[in-house]
Amino acid sequence: MSSRLPNHPDRRTNGSTDHAAAAAAANQGPRMPSAQSFKADRADSRRPRSPQPAYMTGSQSTAHKRSASGNPRPANRSVDERRTERVTVTTREKLVSRAKSPERRAARDTAPPERWKGKESVRPRTADGKPKEPVFEAPSKPWDPVAHLIPHTTAPLASRIAVPPPASDLPPALQPQPLYEMSLEAQEAAIIEDLLFVFMGYEGQYIRFSFSYKPDDERDQLTGPPYKILPGLDPSLEDLTRSMLKMATHYSALEYFIDVQSREEFGAVNHALCAAIRKYLQEYLVMIAQLETQFLTNDTFTLHVLHIHIMPTSQMLSQLYSLAHELLKRNALLDEESEEDSDPDDIDQILENLKRGADIVPGNMTGRKICKGGVAIGLISKRLETMSGDPAARTLLTSLLRDATRPYMAMLNEWLHRGGINDPHSEFLIKEQKSIKREILDKDFTDDYWERRYTLREHDIPPQLLAVKDKVLLAGKYLNVVRECGGVDVSKVAQDLPLTFDDPRFLDNVNNAYAYANESLMKLLLTTHSLPARLRSLKHYFFLDPSDYFTYFMELGASELRKPVKSVNTVKLQSLLDIVLRQPGSIVSLDAFKEDVYIEMNEVSLIKMLQRVVNITGMEQGEALQPLSNQPVENDKNANGFTSLQLNYTVPFPVSLVISRKTIWRYQALFRYLLSLRHLESQLSTTWQLHHSGIVWSYRSSSRRLEIWKRRVWTLRARMIVFVQQLLYFCTLEVIEPNWQSLMSRLKSKDGSSDGSGKPDRTVDELMQDHVDFLDTCLKGCMLTNGKLIRIHSKLMQTCTIFATYANWLSRELEKTDPDLLGNFKPPNMSDEQWKRFKAAKSQKSHNDSISGNSQLHDEEARIDNLFEIIKKWETNFSRHLQILLDALNHYAATETVVLLSLCARLATANQGTEYAGLRNEEDIVA
Repeated sequence: MSSRLPNHPDRRTNGSTDHAAAAAAANQGPRMPSAQSFKADRADSRRPRSPQPAYMTGSQSTAHKRSASGNPRPANRSVDERRTERVTVTTREKLVSRAKSPERRAARDTAPPERWKGKESVRPRTADGKPKEPVFEAPSKPWDPVAHLIPHTTAPLASRIAVPPPASDLPPALQPQPLYEMSLEAQEAAIIEDLLFVFMGYEGQYIRFSFSYKPDDERDQLTGPPYKILPGLDPSLEDLTRSMLKMATHYSALEYFIDVQSREEFGAVNHALCAAIRKYLQEYLVMIAQLETQFLTNDTFTLHVLHIHIMPTSQMLSQLYSLAHELLKRNALLDEESEEDSDPDDIDQILENLKRGADIVPGNMTGRKICKGGVAIGLISKRLETMSGDPAARTLLTSLLRDATRPYMAMLNEWLHRGGINDPHSEFLIKEQKSIKREILDKDFTDDYWERRYTLREHDIPPQLLAVKDKVLLAGKYLNVVRECGGVDVSKVAQDLPLTFDDPRFLDNVNNAYAYANESLMKLLLTTHSLPARLRSLKHYFFLDPSDYFTYFMELGASELRKPVKSVNTVKLQSLLDIVLRQPGSIVSLDAFKEDVYIEMNEVSLIKMLQRVVNITGMEQGEALQPLSNQPVENDKNANGFTSLQLNYTVPFPVSLVISRKTIWRYQALFRYLLSLRHLESQLSTTWQLHHSGIVWSYRSSSRRLEIWKRRVWTLRARMIVFVQQLLYFCTLEVIEPNWQSLMSRLKSKDGSSDGSGKPDRTVDELMQDHVDFLDTCLKGCMLTNGKLIRIHSKLMQTCTIFATYANWLSRELEKTDPDLLGNFKPPNMSDEQWKRFKAAKSQKSHNDSISGNSQLHDEEARIDNLFEIIKKWETNFSRHLQILLDALNHYAATETVVLLSLCARLATANQGTEYAGLRNEEDIVA
């Protein structure tokens, strides 16, 4: 049999010693279970020998000579006689040159022509009953097979030998003796001999590839070659033979599957799976060598005995073939519509990845999804669960799963215990965006570094990690931060780690790694980088707690802040702020982080900034509040230093993960809102001082209508001050302060001080979320996340601002309208001191009065009526919008934030006694 091997250039073994070497290897390596009962079969399966057919003469009488089908051999023959007989048996192979199964990646232009006429029917006979001679067609090409190599592929162990010509191309001179001319015993011996070749993927003399099989087609190679048996074989032998050919098909398909699935783009998990399957195929070849030894030496080795021996191995190959087939279908290598099955969003996803700086790894540009990594592990796991009732299949799949998950577990341990990702094939459940670096934290308003630097591949997670995927993600993220900051030596952590998913320590390994990483980062943030002190520092500056230093700063920089925003000198303001922060006696002078705060000017008004965010992100539908910096906003043309002033804060890494740009934006929004209330309160307080110290307001006029008008102005001013002060009190003491205390209490519990254990009760991610939730709650409580409330509040603030701005103008109009102040004589209700001050102030304004005199109303009653009309418009505007605000607050207190009820009760006093007190119509509320 082994004399055929040199005639085939693509054989993986050499010469007549191939099967003998394999048999020797079998004695050293593991054997298939079916090969262990050969000796017992030799003793128990002997049967009478048939006489040699009379028509077999010459070389034909020894064509298939062996003890089971030819001349009987004594049982006590010497070793030399057996070796001589074996040499005689092997020399018969010189009649034909065999062709091996097609190589994996060669392409042929034409399919082999059919050579046998009536290949599936019984041989026709002549009139006298003798069978007709077989008719062969002349080959279309001269028989000149040449072996050559094909180029390398990314699968290092893939075969590189080109596809040999099929056996159907053999010339008539090399065609074997027809089966119908042989005896039953000779047919059996020939078929057994052919099966031993077919089991290794080669064509036999009588068992060949079907004409439908295309050796150059990858789909046919992955499916496996179908075989046909030449006509003339005994039906009983043919049925038994056909039942064994499936194993040959499975072996050939698995060989090519390993060559394909071992390519680089299929990832380390598939490579490990192919290596595990290759070990089983090696054991399979060892079994074939053992079967050949039995065929050559055992007198009672029959086709039925062969079938019994290969049954367990056949079932094993069937399981491997089924698994390989499922993997190939997932990779769209077997479906005709593989191009249509590709993900239609792949191009968009690739472009998006390129925009984000993602890496394009091999296999991502193929237009189809590759089954690798966690998907492949999930497929094997699911199949193991399905076949758990079959002990043999369960053992096989368990072994495959254990071997396939070893590289995945190596990546998992590297991530869990060192925070690193070694994933050249993009198959790990964690995806790393290397383009996102921590330097972008200074300008990142979306927390890209923390949220997108490491993300989960949601569809590529193995089922064994589904329950702990979040812990796996966070453990590595935490260790990355700790490693970059040099907080702990993570290289000394990993010892005696589980290498497979079925290791009982697997879940403990994940939980312990997560707990260690969380504790390390928590200590780094809370102790080394003083996160609580940082948060208190932010509260001092952005929430004006305390506000004495900032009031002093506003007084020093008032002249600069009154300028238009483009004319404000921020360097001068920064110097003034530094002076104030270092003023002895203030709380902020003791702050260790006062160097990190600095002045900025934002030309976009607070209302426009909030409306832009709310309208785009849909805060009213409960979505996250996100500052959007990539879309232009029209600047406020009337903005000055007071309305554009905002603080900024420099935060070092890793504290910047908690106090990120996203949270700084929230701090700035709250600061600008509180600053606007403080500034408006200051303006109204200045108006109050004017009303109490100004001569035209403080003395009692002889005109009763003017006195009534002045009281209405004082009342409106007082209502506005109540509105602003109650709003400021509510925001600071009823919204910010309680939530701040709640945040601090949760922060204390996280560092272990609540129970004295010293271990964090919660995670860093929960701490970050608590911080964001604190700010979002404050924004919502201060009515900065609701579009309707923002619009109503904006109108009220504008009304109060205009009133305070025009306070001096009202004083001048009152002076021009009061008849007691028009003459040169002292009014009866004015003291001498007041009259002197009034005359001095009047002489300074005489020039301006002469310039604007042409616009004055000379009729006293008309001027008074004009003043009443002006104050009535302001009263109406303020009262109406305040009542709309109260109604809206009642509505949202009942549906969203109950804390607004307290504000309703406080603001209601500012509108009592007016005609607008009471509930408004629905259209007024949402106006």
